[in-house]
Amino acid sequence: MKSLTLKEKEIMEILWEHGPMVIREMLAYYGEPKPHYNTVATLVKLLVEKGFVEYEAVGNIYLYRAKVSRKQYGGSALGDLVSRFYDNSYTNVVSQFIEEDKMGLDELKQLIARIEQGRGKE
Repeated sequence: MKSLTLKEKEIMEILWEHGPMVIREMLAYYGEPKPHYNTVATLVKLLVEKGFVEYEAVGNIYLYRAKVSRKQYGGSALGDLVSRFYDNSYTNVVSQFIEEDKMGLDELKQLIARIEQGRGKE
């Protein structure tokens, strides 16, 4: 899955949070100064081309919706990060969290328990 620019992610966050909408509705969720309509329309078009957004013609307007969920994108982005910086090893990621005191023993035990529970379902 391709990555999102900050501006594209901003649009995706709006769609993930508020559901399908037209471009004019998206503009309402921006702070001041609001981007120009054409700027948002161009970004949405790019998101459609990248496969993140889909649309439906309703009369003479287009209703846009997220095609990729926040969870799907997060998982893909995390996988890319692990591949790029941790030799494709989630063990290396967890090890770094432990070394930097960002994950304690109790959290590690909870993680192991979740993994074991997940394997028991197979």
